[in-house]
Amino acid sequence: MASADKVPMLPEGHRQLSDELKRLRIEERPSIVEAIEDARAHGDLSENAEYHAAKERQGHVEATIADLEDRLSRAMVIDPTTLSGDKVVFGATVTLKDEDDKTVKYQLVGQTEADARVGRISYNSPLGRALIGRQKGEEVEVTTPSGDRSYVIKKIEFV
Repeated sequence: MASADKVPMLPEGHRQLSDELKRLRIEERPSIVEAIEDARAHGDLSENAEYHAAKERQGHVEATIADLEDRLSRAMVIDPTTLSGDKVVFGATVTLKDEDDKTVKYQLVGQTEADARVGRISYNSPLGRALIGRQKGEEVEVTTPSGDRSYVIKKIEFV
């Protein structure tokens, strides 16, 4: 699963991944080891549900730790406040007007940081890919899971 590709992310996203990795290492690992030791003390492991549940949880936590370590090792932290220009790039905040004259505002972020409800979309999403490299005033056509949409780029900010 590991890939040599860089993973673009905002400083906030990098901090969140680092905090989660630290939490898993400092809190989860020791509590799982303790649960395994407690379950071992109960005797026969072949029929010990607590032991098997703790071992399964340990496998999930170790896989998550490995995934976080991989993503952090490949992280390319991009601070949008250091960027400028007239084209949409990773980290840009873009104000769009849709075909219903409704204004929407999105920031292009990494996949783990995306949350459309708070205006953060992945640069890899259909709309994100359609916006990259475009300029203010350009019309963008995008096919989304909810159908074809058309937007006009009204503003590009680096905040």
